[in-house]
Amino acid sequence: MKKVFFLMSIILSCFGCTNRQAAFKEFDYKVDRFADMEIIRYQVPGFEDLSLRQKKLVYYLSEAALWGRDIIYDQNYRHNLLIRHCLEAIYQYADISRQGEDWQAFEVYLKRLWVANGIHHHYSTDKFEPGFSQDFFVTALRAVPAEKLPSMESGRLTQEQNPLQTQDSLNTTQYADELAARLLPLIFDARLDAKRVNQAQGEDLIVSSACNYYRDLSQKEAEAFYAVLNNPENPCPVSYGLNSRLVKEEGQLREEVWKIGGLYSPALEKITYWLELALEVAENPRQKEIIQSLIDYYHSGDLETFDQFSILWVQDLESKVDFINGFIESYGDPLGIKGSWEAIVNFKNEEASKRTQIISDNAQWFEDNAPIADEFRKKEVKGVSAKVITNAIMGGDAFPTTAIGINLPNADWIRRDYGSKSVTIENITEAYFQSSQGSGFNEEFMWSEAEVKASAKYGFITGNLHTDLHECLGHGSGQLLPGVDPNALRSYGSVIEETRADLFALYFLADPKLVELGLLPNEEAYKAEYYEYVMNGLMTQLSRIEKGKQIEESHMRNRALIARWLLDQGSKDKVMKLKKRHNKTYLVIHDYGALRQLTGELLAEVQRIKSEGDYTAAEALVENYAVQVDPLLHQEILDRYAKLNLSPYKGFVNPLYKPVYNDKDEIIDIIVLHNENYVEQHLRYSKDYAALPVEN
Repeated sequence: MKKVFFLMSIILSCFGCTNRQAAFKEFDYKVDRFADMEIIRYQVPGFEDLSLRQKKLVYYLSEAALWGRDIIYDQNYRHNLLIRHCLEAIYQYADISRQGEDWQAFEVYLKRLWVANGIHHHYSTDKFEPGFSQDFFVTALRAVPAEKLPSMESGRLTQEQNPLQTQDSLNTTQYADELAARLLPLIFDARLDAKRVNQAQGEDLIVSSACNYYRDLSQKEAEAFYAVLNNPENPCPVSYGLNSRLVKEEGQLREEVWKIGGLYSPALEKITYWLELALEVAENPRQKEIIQSLIDYYHSGDLETFDQFSILWVQDLESKVDFINGFIESYGDPLGIKGSWEAIVNFKNEEASKRTQIISDNAQWFEDNAPIADEFRKKEVKGVSAKVITNAIMGGDAFPTTAIGINLPNADWIRRDYGSKSVTIENITEAYFQSSQGSGFNEEFMWSEAEVKASAKYGFITGNLHTDLHECLGHGSGQLLPGVDPNALRSYGSVIEETRADLFALYFLADPKLVELGLLPNEEAYKAEYYEYVMNGLMTQLSRIEKGKQIEESHMRNRALIARWLLDQGSKDKVMKLKKRHNKTYLVIHDYGALRQLTGELLAEVQRIKSEGDYTAAEALVENYAVQVDPLLHQEILDRYAKLNLSPYKGFVNPLYKPVYNDKDEIIDIIVLHNENYVEQHLRYSKDYAALPVEN
């Protein structure tokens, strides 16, 4: 639950942009564009300065990150792997014409599947519309040589792996038709498994969600199962359900644990193979202990071992190279219990981390001065660490789309007793910025030249500081009251937590303390982020929502909740308002100081809801402010945005790390390559990192 996703407004602002443009102008960021997505590259500055040992560590951890790819596909939807393998086989091997609207729509559909790690949109979680005809699909499937089609038993793609799939032993058309009969309703029936994650109030969130975390049971059954396991009196509760699928068989509920020897074993075996190689080049004994603890966890599936791994990990402040690897975030589960598999490998940006170190050093001051009730305040802030990192590779649920900031671990008691580790991923924000120059976005949606100039002057630094404060202090602030269940807010937990962290960041971004600490150049700079944030929450993020849809994704709900509540309260005292000019809607802020006070009032209430586990209040706040969309404003934003010819979402192509060997077959260097395009990368990943059968 501790991620910050990139805001469109950040990429369109600049602070010190001349130097950045000079440093990065030779790099080709843009890779591909289709549907609502633009694919870009990111650089890995500083990798060449790492020691050979550190480069090997990044390489081994990167391989471990890539071997989990199949896991997230299967977690997102039980049929994703079968669909992906069949579509990729058509794309590579079908003997059909590659011209015409059907083929173009098919190609876009496959590219969208790669973005979302499945057939449901990565943000809205709505099922994709194929755009190509059923007749085209059946014909294309029949045109694939039988040995290139996946077996529904093994999911493998070669004759060596699928000895049954040869031209002599299998009638190509018959088998293709069997596959088509299986796939056609999955792809073309819009009502079947329509939402990967359904958050609609009043519905059974498990039955109506297509994600693969539960089988044949209801929301009430799942909640009752974990209510029995969770003990609110335990000061160090285990995160039950984080690493398992809950199934119902013969009337009984049981967990299928994701571990070696259990569910997802083939992929986890590959991951641990590379983690074991990483052990040999760990930077220090503590890091070696951390990696070994993760390996132990993958072998046992024991969540107490995962807690011990998390404690070791959060206390490692010395290692240059760091990583995230595991079943961690719960956004993909409508109940907020199950962890999706993700991985990120990174190393510290020493220069940029000076600002986050200042924030960490003053964590107690921020906690003491937060506008929340004393009983919800941490009396002693422990272990708050923050750094700016350079991302080296992304995998699983962190790829191809990714966050710009992360704060972990998620367990409240570990954060309470041992602290948290926060990162801002600056080479990713840099890639966003550099790929989005000259778009005209701010000029179209901001009220006046004053806001446009403020964004250009201060937007980049205030955007990054917002992320720093959100991750380092926002998620790490406050505390639950004794006996409060960490899952008390249930399906609203993620939205409330992200709202709390964003409000903390907004409130302190306007504090003179940041100027005193040298983090902002003056007391006016924060206004750039305030305007962009509220504008985005009220209006411009609507460009990401299809006409007629509600707001579904947790971060979008969080931003809408804050912005709409502020507008509701601010309109009463003329703090801010929406104003029409030439039939276009704009945000006008009259009193930034009063707006800051309103953020403090909302923060106090959201912290109370979190600390007390007040489900009723959380439900009311989210449903009243974060879900519904004004259809007239929505249509206006869609029309204005369409004229800019922009893509509302961005995804990435990973770099390729290539070992250099001497004549003794020893690695003497690792080089970074940026020569793969989007299609090449995903086809290679499907070939080189296919670990799981098509049905799990």
